[in-house]
Amino acid sequence: MASKKFLYVNRKAPHGSIYAQESLEVVLIGAAFEQDVTLAFVDDGVYQLMQNQDTGGIGAKNFAPTFRALGDYDVSQIYVERESLEMRGLSKEDLMPLTYEDEDDDWAEKDSIHVVSSDELADIIEQQDVILNF
Repeated sequence: MASKKFLYVNRKAPHGSIYAQESLEVVLIGAAFEQDVTLAFVDDGVYQLMQNQDTGGIGAKNFAPTFRALGDYDVSQIYVERESLEMRGLSKEDLMPLTYEDEDDDWAEKDSIHVVSSDELADIIEQQDVILNF
């Protein structure tokens, strides 16, 4: 039996609520149990992947470095909606570099983040079995 495809949609800013951190924890747990995990970042969720986050001024834990562990858990399909980036004046260069080692390509290090249009993201969403919104 084929495993189900799980999509975690992240719509919230990284701080000010527990949604972003909880999503990351659930993703890592699911991936540890070999779920087929895909992540999508839309709306203010794109801020979760920003480089050089500094939470010192707001007294919140900076969990952003934990995203770098995703590749170690075989989470390599991370989609960021282009329109959400553009509406916030951001580009892929503003996002932290996330990579994985591709075992099918002699363990070459590859980029996990894919910037896609809203139409492309809709197609990706259609291919999933389970969709969890955070």
